Amino acid sequence: MADNNENKVLNVPHLRFPEFSGEWKRVELKDVAEFQKSRIPADSLDASCYISTENLIPNFGGIKEASSISTDGNVMAIKPNDILISNIRPYLKKVWQSDRFGGCSADVFVLRTTGCQSDFLYNIIASDKFINYAMSGAKGVKMPRGDKRQMEEFEFSIPAIEEQNRISRLLSLLDERIATQNKIIEDLKKLKSAIIEKHYSQAEKQIVCVTDLGEPFNVGNLAKDDLAETGMPCVIYGELFTTYGEIISQIESHTNKTEGMILSKKGDLLFPSSTTVDAMSLIAPSVINVDGVILGGDMFGIHISTNFNAQYLSYYFNHIAKRQLAKFAKGSTIIHLHYTDIEKAKLFLPSLEEQNRMAKCLLALDAKMNIENIYLSLLNGQKTYLLCQMFI
Repeated sequence: MADNNENKVLNVPHLRFPEFSGEWKRVELKDVAEFQKSRIPADSLDASCYISTENLIPNFGGIKEASSISTDGNVMAIKPNDILISNIRPYLKKVWQSDRFGGCSADVFVLRTTGCQSDFLYNIIASDKFINYAMSGAKGVKMPRGDKRQMEEFEFSIPAIEEQNRISRLLSLLDERIATQNKIIEDLKKLKSAIIEKHYSQAEKQIVCVTDLGEPFNVGNLAKDDLAETGMPCVIYGELFTTYGEIISQIESHTNKTEGMILSKKGDLLFPSSTTVDAMSLIAPSVINVDGVILGGDMFGIHISTNFNAQYLSYYFNHIAKRQLAKFAKGSTIIHLHYTDIEKAKLFLPSLEEQNRMAKCLLALDAKMNIENIYLSLLNGQKTYLLCQMFI
């Protein structure tokens, strides 16, 4: 590839394949694509050919079909390579490329290329630049919807079709590698769950109560607004769902709120106390392997006794005891779980020797997964860089 920084006065990207030259052509979206209006009867499709709004989910090279067709009348007709854009504002940032003939929900814009390579246009539409533009033009109060006319006026630049093909091929190869990397990580997660379940099913067990595990404790009030760029390391309640898994070894957040706050002890097991999803998702404790971290928000903790392996307990609760403990959660819209709800629950645990052995194995597997996640981040960073440098 050749660097074209010296040609900034021309309408060309910073990074370009060396065999191409000449300026890119400035166009509006309506010049190279059109929004589809064609419809087909919903009863002419089976579920494998229909895409609902709820099932617009990236799926390693395709889109998941709906489990059933829950619509009346006609649906939007789609073809392979059509670009699908959810037209409800909270989801406008979600863009997909169809891999089938069929139909889709009316809550989706179907965009078909007329003067541009489809993969090249997909990368344009999936860019932050287009998504922010589309979001800014959404109309409505409760459920703002995208404005097709405004989208049609979106301006961008395109090269000749041969250069479009080369760029698309490069990005397609990178996407395939990213998809492979995602699958590697997903397979490692499945392997971890299988190892945990297989070991547990074969190990001899002893009955203990949650109260036997250690001393419970509450934490202070800490919210997102209390986070800072620097200060004391901290863990807030929401991060137990979004940032951390079974093990917390590196702290991501900081706060300057220190007065009256509770500090962690290495090996503490932290439980989230509420969720709006479901009871099963609430059973997601993390063991913190760092001393002196400020803990806050809607959570409770247990200082785990030396009679148990805290790392193993975290894996155990997340993979083995979720269904059992979920039964103790209370509420409908907001689901709560407190220590007093589960303190008398009986647990069937392997011996400390077995806990130690299995925790060592699982920690090694987590280290492998961490390396694969870092590599995935590097691949995504490489794609972001190429999209920034190879497009105008």
